[in-house]
Amino acid sequence: MSLSHEKGNTLRHPSEDFRVSNIRYFSRHKGEVNCCVFSPDCQILLSCCDDGRLYLWNATSAEHLATVSGHSGPVKSCVFSTDGQLFASASHDCTVRIWCSSSTKCTHILTGHTRSVETVSFSPDGQWLLSGGWDNRALIWRVQCGEMFEELRGHTAAVQSSVFSSDSQCVATGSWDRSVRVWKLHEGKEVVTLQGHLGNVACLCFSVTGMLASGSWDGTVRVWLLKRPACLFVLGGCERVWVRSLAFSRDGRVLASAAEGDTVRIWDTTTGACVKRLQGHKDSAFGCVFSPGGELLVCGSEQLDEENSTEERSERWTSVNREQDDKDDGYTNLFVT
Repeated sequence: MSLSHEKGNTLRHPSEDFRVSNIRYFSRHKGEVNCCVFSPDCQILLSCCDDGRLYLWNATSAEHLATVSGHSGPVKSCVFSTDGQLFASASHDCTVRIWCSSSTKCTHILTGHTRSVETVSFSPDGQWLLSGGWDNRALIWRVQCGEMFEELRGHTAAVQSSVFSSDSQCVATGSWDRSVRVWKLHEGKEVVTLQGHLGNVACLCFSVTGMLASGSWDGTVRVWLLKRPACLFVLGGCERVWVRSLAFSRDGRVLASAAEGDTVRIWDTTTGACVKRLQGHKDSAFGCVFSPGGELLVCGSEQLDEENSTEERSERWTSVNREQDDKDDGYTNLFVT
């Protein structure tokens, strides 16, 4: 599902211009869509799936560009480098792979983890890669050569989420031990441990203003100020649903959260209020990401494609990728406009 953000009067809150429009289906996935991300120029959309593959799409026309294979297990996370020349993937097969965006060839296979790798992140300066997994470890890698540079130890359970700060100086990791840990890059030193969640920390996101958001299986999103450090807001919590993905807008004024259920929520980061509830999925929303310019918000789900051929559905929503292999009975959808 993609939501357009119309640019208008600068005095209006940005969330006022979000609307659901022309929901389209990307229907080649053959399992749950675990993650989706735009290329920096917003020309390509990358998604990864439990079928062990990654998919590249034209973000404007929704044309399927390539299916990337290599992992031998579900692909749990994917990310583009800041310059868009590379993308990386983390898999249940215990590896991280770095790929060339233009050729889709694998340039490095990173093999330091001993159990499933759940998360992968590029540093904004493009020099470093951060991965975390079920072995309770977070590893820093050199992107150019694919060598492990540093190991971050401290979590007592699986590392499920990771993110770099906008200046590439700090990293944050979220774990099944219910904590968020912030580390100083190159020093391997833990700066602060953020506690308060009552469930696994499944997703993290830094804003350009320095706020850190964490989403948990306890159904809440916490927004932290690291300079104090302190929890600024606890968002949600009325419904015990797994918060699966978070995304700050480019200016940091709104935060999107995707969780189990069919609703994506938009939060005002100055007041902590939920200002929009966006619906379009018929199943749990698994991933959400803003386009680099902020005009689109894209979300992926596990909804199968079997209903899309009905007249009612085709009249309401535009399905731009209807090609199917005869041998496949159903597909999992990524909704985009």
